[in-house]
Amino acid sequence: MAQDPLLTPFTLKHLTLKNRLMMTSHEPAYPEDGMPKARYRAYHEERARAGIALTMTAGSASVAKDSPPVFNNILAYRDEVVPWLSELTDACHEHGTAVMIQLTHLGRRTRWDKADWLPAVSASHRREAAHRAFPKRVEDWDIARLIQDYADAAERMQAAGLDGIELQAYGHLMDQFWSPLTNTLDSPYGGSLENRLRFTMEVLSAIRARVGSEFIVGVRYTGDECLSGGLDASDGLEVSRLLRDSGQVDFLNVVRGHIDTDAGLTDVIPIQGMASAPHLDFAGQIREAMDFPTFHGAKIQDIATARHAIATGKVDMVGMTRAHMADPHIVRKLMAGQEETIRPCVGANYCLDRIYQGGSAYCIHNAATGRELEQPHDITPAEVTRKVVIIGAGPAGLEAARVAGERGHQVVVLEAADQPGGQIRLTAQSERRREMIGIIDWRISRCEALGVEMRYNVFAEAEDVLAEQPDVVIVATGGYPEEDMPQVGSELVVSSWDILSGHVTPGRNVLLFDDAGDHAALQAAEMIANSGARLEMMTPDRTFAPEIMAMNLVPYMRSLQRLAVTFTPTYRLGSVTRSEDGQLIAHIGSDYLDDAVAQGKGTGAYADQRLVDQVVVNYGARPMEDLYFELKPHSRNGGAVDYDALIAGLAQPVDGPSPEHTQRAAEGSFQLYRIGDAVATRNTHAAIHDALRLMKVV
Repeated sequence: MAQDPLLTPFTLKHLTLKNRLMMTSHEPAYPEDGMPKARYRAYHEERARAGIALTMTAGSASVAKDSPPVFNNILAYRDEVVPWLSELTDACHEHGTAVMIQLTHLGRRTRWDKADWLPAVSASHRREAAHRAFPKRVEDWDIARLIQDYADAAERMQAAGLDGIELQAYGHLMDQFWSPLTNTLDSPYGGSLENRLRFTMEVLSAIRARVGSEFIVGVRYTGDECLSGGLDASDGLEVSRLLRDSGQVDFLNVVRGHIDTDAGLTDVIPIQGMASAPHLDFAGQIREAMDFPTFHGAKIQDIATARHAIATGKVDMVGMTRAHMADPHIVRKLMAGQEETIRPCVGANYCLDRIYQGGSAYCIHNAATGRELEQPHDITPAEVTRKVVIIGAGPAGLEAARVAGERGHQVVVLEAADQPGGQIRLTAQSERRREMIGIIDWRISRCEALGVEMRYNVFAEAEDVLAEQPDVVIVATGGYPEEDMPQVGSELVVSSWDILSGHVTPGRNVLLFDDAGDHAALQAAEMIANSGARLEMMTPDRTFAPEIMAMNLVPYMRSLQRLAVTFTPTYRLGSVTRSEDGQLIAHIGSDYLDDAVAQGKGTGAYADQRLVDQVVVNYGARPMEDLYFELKPHSRNGGAVDYDALIAGLAQPVDGPSPEHTQRAAEGSFQLYRIGDAVATRNTHAAIHDALRLMKVV
């Protein structure tokens, strides 16, 4: 049997990489005080232990103080980074995994009011839309010190024992020199393409003078900015040739596009509903033309695509970064012939979107990623087998069932619908978000393999649960749409869920009022607008969909703007009445007006009206909690959760966390908990996290 192309070794200079899979340089925003401490090390070591050939740490590790991180990057300009990176590198080397790091100066892609409040610097005064800083145009003394900063940082990386470095160009300072859109300098650093690359070449020369010829150095860059007046594909080929022929670069890591806007960034790093591997063929063209080691990664989320990339020679190493956030054990499973058990990346981009909003990277459906120090990727079998009854087969219930099954418990799941999925199945009705169903399909597959008993079309009552004689009951019943308006007219509106489920047909002239700011509103808006309806989308918030982070918002906005949807922020739906001719009158107000006006006594507030034939509201969801409260009196712990034990990863007290549960414990026969939206409306990741950290010790 032929060897899997992904498992063949690749020699890069003196370094033999044991297979063709890598994590491209990325910053999960786990540093503490700018240093890659225990949490950061555990994250990379988990993937190394599972057999990945190369892990690239620290997307955009900063080389200078005037490149302040905008999402908790590693500070490569500090000497104290060396021992921390040394510990991480040693831990990965023990498993035969090579370690590299990406170094950069962000240039204008940062803000002046971060860290030391130094001015942003670039090759022009032109502001980047995404980060909004007007940069200082670089001077000769800036260039001299920046070259030294790069060389100093590279020397630190070599001292830490890393196998190599990668210089980040696209969108960052180096690319700001390269692109004619962002370089207004005179010669010798402006003008011709070779002049615009001069800064990069001088940085490379300075680095080589410090680290020698054997240390591996690569460049991650765009071969085509896809912007009018920017670097085009022919420029990209010339840049590639100049880098290769410099004799100072050992590999090229090619991307395509620009990242100065949310839309551009999302095209470079596509999310669900967008084409898979959209830049792979382009990278292959660079590889063929240059005949030089070439790496690439951009929404290569499945093994079949990665295998194709290597088997056809398009690239030498293939990046599956988000895929390894979803499942760190991809290589181990490939080697064991267990490809079908790989947890899929569904492209939800919860990981990256959280980073760009200042949070840590978490996978939407692997709550252990980024929590390797306290949450297990591999579940430990229980010492005592128990019977666990779970009500609800949404993401929370299925994760609870999976983990309980991995622990070896007898598990029964009761689901009211005729198929699993809960709100995710509703979400997946939208073509662009259909990949979300992978969250459910993977868990169902695991539950079947673990012998979990699934019972559908069971609207569980308390007596049904008690009849099972459970040791543990998990209520994961989710939520239902909140439709109650603060004023009159709730009987005249429909919910976003009604539209998504197809139970209600969109009207012809529709007002959609979104007071939750989540996916449900935008998905309903797309369905309404695609039906040909005239749609106004209104929110009391300053911006649309504040719960939908930047990259996820891009496809929605493209779709809705093309369909000429009207957006009205900072206004609130007050009430809905019916006119004499049967139309609906939506009475509109604003939180910014005083009480007198808001009561209709002034010139604005609810005196403003919309005449429509349908009002759709999105107020979020309310917990479906009746069954939980019916079961409480029969439980030993009264449903109480010891939060200290939960956070510490310890088992919950069987009889509840406090003395007042003593009498209840004597009468009760099982522990009772609720998780996910059955507690309060949050999101898919929170529901899965609830289940994992509770059930791993049950």
